Amino acid sequence: MTSSVALLRGINVGGKNLIGMPDLAACFRDAGYADVRTDIQSGNVLFTADHASGPALEAEVERIIEERFQLPVLVVVRSREELAATITAAPANHGADELRSDVFFLKTPLTAELAYAQLPELRAGVDSVAPGPGALYFSRVAAQASRTRVTRLMSLPVFRQMAVRNWRTTTRLFELLNGG
Repeated sequence: MTSSVALLRGINVGGKNLIGMPDLAACFRDAGYADVRTDIQSGNVLFTADHASGPALEAEVERIIEERFQLPVLVVVRSREELAATITAAPANHGADELRSDVFFLKTPLTAELAYAQLPELRAGVDSVAPGPGALYFSRVAAQASRTRVTRLMSLPVFRQMAVRNWRTTTRLFELLNGG
């Protein structure tokens, strides 16, 4: 059994694409996944699976969600080991108190190198970005967050292949996968 987290993109944001977490957990249980639990309203589902993995698992989860809720939702799945690698590879200051730090999880086949190459010009002294395993690490100086240019990335087509979580949520999900 592999412990994983499914990161759903764009649900329960701004009153759109509403899916209740109890209903979402039931959807996963009904599909045969075990140890299902959700974390916060933005669509984080922790579960174990004894079959599909990687892109096949993502496609399966997207299918069951669309069938259940009549809503196409992009899903990025990371196993416990993959999430550990993403956290370990983060820049040394990622998540520091003076920063607002996020992880942009990339949906296969999008790679960090391809996504990084499409980044718009960022604001020097405010924004920083680094590629990682299946992710981009994006930080901005908290005191100057209103000057960030991350919204330029969010307007690009490539952004539709990403699920974003802040650093605190990312590390908490890993703790939860470890039984926390």
